Amino acid sequence: MSLWNEPRSALAAALLTALLGGCVAGPNFRPPAADAPDRFTAAPLAHLAGTQAADSAAAPVSSPWWFSLNSARLDTTIRAALAHNQDLAAARATLAQLQALAAASEGAEFPRVDLDASAGHQRYGAAFLGPQKLPAFTFYSVGFGVSYLFDFAGGVRRTVEQQRALAQAQQHEVEAAALAVSGNVAHQALAAASARGQIESVEALLADDENNLKLVRDAFEAGGANRVDVLNAQSQLANDQTLLPPLRRELNSAEHALALLVGQAPASWTAPDFRLDEFEPVASVPRTLPAELAHRRPDIEAAEAQLHAATAAVGVASANLYPQITLTASASLQATVLHSLFDSGSGAGGLTGSLTQPLFDHGALRARERAAREALEASWADYRQVVLHSFGQVADALEALDEDQALIDSEQSAVTISGENLGLTRESYTAGNSGVLQVLEAQRQSQQARLGLVRAQAQRFADQVDLQLALGGRVPEGS
Repeated sequence: MSLWNEPRSALAAALLTALLGGCVAGPNFRPPAADAPDRFTAAPLAHLAGTQAADSAAAPVSSPWWFSLNSARLDTTIRAALAHNQDLAAARATLAQLQALAAASEGAEFPRVDLDASAGHQRYGAAFLGPQKLPAFTFYSVGFGVSYLFDFAGGVRRTVEQQRALAQAQQHEVEAAALAVSGNVAHQALAAASARGQIESVEALLADDENNLKLVRDAFEAGGANRVDVLNAQSQLANDQTLLPPLRRELNSAEHALALLVGQAPASWTAPDFRLDEFEPVASVPRTLPAELAHRRPDIEAAEAQLHAATAAVGVASANLYPQITLTASASLQATVLHSLFDSGSGAGGLTGSLTQPLFDHGALRARERAAREALEASWADYRQVVLHSFGQVADALEALDEDQALIDSEQSAVTISGENLGLTRESYTAGNSGVLQVLEAQRQSQQARLGLVRAQAQRFADQVDLQLALGGRVPEGS
C-alpha cells in the first residue's frame, strides 16, 4: 500500500465511523460514586453522643444555617453582607460571564447566517488590458451566506458541555462564597461580642481593684496595713488597666471587619453591639451523614462540576483528531450599476463543501489529548482532596464542640469557687487574719475565671458556626 493510500484509508474509516455511529469523542461524564466512611469521627463523642443524630431544634433544615444562633441582629447583618459584599458581587459577575460564554458556545450547534453587502471599483493594469481593453468598472453585491459545521465527532457538543460545566462550577463557587461571607460575619460578630464581654469583665475587675485599694488604704490609715500593702494594691490596679487597650483593639478590628463584609467603609457604618447573651447555643447536632455531605457542600459540588468540565475537555481534544466537515452556501444579487442590482438577471449563488483531516502536525493534537487526560486525572485528585478535607473539617468541628460544654462547665465552676474565695479572703483581711497579697491572689484567680468563661462561651459559638459551615449550611437563594 502506498503512503498516499494509507492516510486516505484511515480518513475514510474515521469518516465512515462518524457518519454511521454519530459518535461523540471522549469519555462520558459520570458523577463520582459515593465513597464515604460511616461516621465523621473515629471515637464516639463523649458529650454529643446522645444528640449527634438529632436535628437542631433551633432551626429547621429549610432555614438559613445562622437561624440556629437565634440572633435577629446577626440575621440582619448577614443579609446586608450577602446583598452588598464586593467579593460576592465579583463572584456573581464571573458567573454571569461564564453563563454568557456557555450560551455563546451553543451557537456553534446551529447554522450561521450572515448578511453580506459590498461595493467597489476595479481598474486593471496595462498588463491585463490586452486586445479586449477591459475598462474600469464599479460593482455592487448584496446577499446571504450560510455555513454549518457538521459535528460528526462531537467536538462542538463537548465544547458546549464543557462551558456549561464551568458555568455550573462557578454557580457553586458563588454559593460557597455566600456561605463563607455569612460565616465570616458570624465569626466577626462573635469576636466583637467576646471582646465586649471581656471588656465588661475587666471593667468589673477594675472596680474590684478600686475597692481593694480603698480597703487597704482604710486599713493603712487605721494602722492595720503598711505602705507595701498600699503599693501592692496600686500595682494590681495599674496592671489590670493594661488589659483594656488590647481588648478594645480586638473589638474595633471585629467591627471594622464587619463593615467591610457588608460593603461599607468603617467610618460610614456602625456595627450592632453584639453580646454573647443574645446568641443561643444548640444542644443537638444537625443530622448529616458523611455520604450526604457531597450534596450539601457547595465546594464539593464545584469540584464535581470542574471534574465534569475536565472530562468534556478530553472529548474536545479527541474530536480534533477527526475530520472537520463544513458546508457553505451563498445567495446574492450582483450588478455593475446600482439601479440594476434587483433585476431578475442579477442573481448569483454558490455551494461549497469542505473536509479537513489532520495528517501530520508533529504529534501536536495527540499531545493535547494526552494533556487533557492528565488534567482530568488532576481534577479527580482535586475532587477527592476536597471531599477528604470536608470530612476533616466536620470531624474537627464536632470534636471541638464536644469539648466546649465540658470547658464551659469547668469555667463556670471556677467562677463560682473563685468568687466565694475572694469574698472570704476580703473578710479575712478585714478581720486581720490574712495579708493583702492573699486578697490580690484571690482576685487574680477570680479575674482569670471570669475571662476564661467569656472566652469559652465565645469559643462554643464559634465552633457551632464552624460545624454549620462544615456541613454545608444553607444560604437562601438570591441572598
